Amino acid sequence: MHAIAPDLFTQEAQPRLVGGVNRATGRIVFPCPPGSDYAPHPLAREGTLWSYTIQRYRPKSPPYAGPEAFEPWAVAYVELPDETMVEARLANVAFEDIRIGMELELTFIPLDPAASDPVMIHAFQPKGHDA
Repeated sequence: MHAIAPDLFTQEAQPRLVGGVNRATGRIVFPCPPGSDYAPHPLAREGTLWSYTIQRYRPKSPPYAGPEAFEPWAVAYVELPDETMVEARLANVAFEDIRIGMELELTFIPLDPAASDPVMIHAFQPKGHDA
């Protein structure tokens, strides 16, 4: 899988995002900051929707490197129990079906589905969704 950033997720059969645990305090963040204060920490694959919004306009480029043909998407904060909050897109759910508190699971989607070798980004989808 061609990821949007290096070391963003594990290379397991069921990849997990890689957060960082602060060596002094135990606080977990995402993504893992560089340096020696944080140790890589694979995050839970499941969480709940804490908040969201609908991105209805194409982000400024640069830094956005996605497709020219923009389609709105849902952007969420997902609470991973006893770990941290992760900002990610929501996938495989209609905007009108999104509900605060819904159970979600990690998935990966192409940044540009039309690309021949798409860059993959992390997203969350309703738990149990058949991908």
